[in-house]
Amino acid sequence: MAEEQNEKNEAVEYEKDAEQNVISEDVIAVIAGVAATEVEGVADMSAGFAGSIVEALGRKNPSKGVKVKVEGTEAELDMYIIVKYGYRIPEVAWNVQEKVKETVESLASVFVTAVNIHVQGVDFSEYKEKENESENGGEEKKELQEEKAEGGQEE
Repeated sequence: MAEEQNEKNEAVEYEKDAEQNVISEDVIAVIAGVAATEVEGVADMSAGFAGSIVEALGRKNPSKGVKVKVEGTEAELDMYIIVKYGYRIPEVAWNVQEKVKETVESLASVFVTAVNIHVQGVDFSEYKEKENESENGGEEKKELQEEKAEGGQEE
């Protein structure tokens, strides 16, 4: 088993039955990012300042919020997540660690030594939508009651 290094991007290289496979850090990052967003309670991955600018320009970054450090056939991942309001942060972080470790090891055949979770924020968008719906629903009920009351007086 050998390791191939580039200045920017390391890759995991291994041989199995005379076949050679190379998996780049970018691929591992994409796998980890997708796995993390599938965990309940994760609103999104945090792209950081530079990633936010790239997204504002219309480019998608499937590995956003993930940093991968590869040494040989081992990988250490840093995940930068945004948690949905109402979810227990330690529980979400634990679930992300488990899901990412399991998924990366099974799909990339890389031993994951650590999955470090960095919570970058809390997403209140769903909470605000529910709050707005309940406020609007209350106003609509009042309007219907007023219309019924007016309609009842006219009869």
